[in-house]
Amino acid sequence: MSLAVAVMGTVQAFAAEAEEAAAPVADTLQAAAEPVAQAAETVAPVEQGLHQVLLQKFLEGGWEWMLPVLVCLVLGLAIAIERMLFLSFSNINTKKFIKKVEAALNYEGIESAKDICRKTRGPIASIYYQGLMRYEQGMDAVEKAVVSYGSVQTGKMESGLSWMGLFIALSPMLGFMGTVVGMIQAFDDIQAMGDISPTAVAGGIKVALLTTLMGLISAVIIQLFYNYIVSKIDTMVNKMEDASIILVDMLSAYNKK
Repeated sequence: MSLAVAVMGTVQAFAAEAEEAAAPVADTLQAAAEPVAQAAETVAPVEQGLHQVLLQKFLEGGWEWMLPVLVCLVLGLAIAIERMLFLSFSNINTKKFIKKVEAALNYEGIESAKDICRKTRGPIASIYYQGLMRYEQGMDAVEKAVVSYGSVQTGKMESGLSWMGLFIALSPMLGFMGTVVGMIQAFDDIQAMGDISPTAVAGGIKVALLTTLMGLISAVIIQLFYNYIVSKIDTMVNKMEDASIILVDMLSAYNKK
């Protein structure tokens, strides 16, 4: 019995020592966790209220000036997305298409080549079809059709770019107009108070800065999409020109058979 009591006393003593040894470690972990928790509490409201901050800045800039700039941005992006989708669907494997047309032309004739062009999407297939349609009228008619219809396809690809250019120019102009209005408001406040007070002119200056910033951001975003679309169109136009030359050579060789 005394042995059991001694053993129990020893176990309790070891447990008490273990708790005393673990207490400083727990206090250290808790102290280290508190700054992390405080930082998380500080960051969370910022992440949750980001859209509210943007809305507040939008209203502070004056909706009568910020709204037209926002409309320009939305319309410019809508046209950019439509153009990118159009160009993506118009793009084909040009080398594979030319080989199919050439094989059909050599082994099955003009009608088979025209049928392949009808079933293929894109401006290159349309140009080939127009050229093949005028093969019986002579090579001069083929060349004229290829050049003319190439210009038509280029115009289709560039459709909407003039509106994007308008929005690129209009967005900063509207922003600067808001800037002028804000500065006029600031000077009116100074004149009404008869004294230059930072608090009195802060509102007008804020309107001026926010509208200018919104206009410049809108113009920069649309300009990036505009340049990307123009580069895609230039690439496709070069492919169209190369393919047109190949078509004329192809039909000239076929005509000599």
